Amino acid sequence: MAKWTPRHEAPEPLEGPVVATITGGTILWFVMFLAQVPFYGWFADRDLTWWVWTCLAGGGLGLIGIWYVRSRDAAIKRDRDAREVEAAGPPEAGPGT
Repeated sequence: MAKWTPRHEAPEPLEGPVVATITGGTILWFVMFLAQVPFYGWFADRDLTWWVWTCLAGGGLGLIGIWYVRSRDAAIKRDRDAREVEAAGPPEAGPGT
């Protein structure tokens, strides 16, 4: 098993527009759901209604994902701001104090 162990350090994860990506995917799930609803009878005749409900579930889970990534981004920004304030040190006293 040791021969399959990587011998280099893992690269940093790529950060991109996560909120926009999740929002776009959620919109696509809801659009696919709405596009299939008029054909529900066709899906029911062929015992394929799970296609319709899968799209609705994807949209619902996407809403949870949007909430999660927005909270994550806010936490990352708070942490970065706190580190910048900590690195700057205490504020200097002005000449009048």
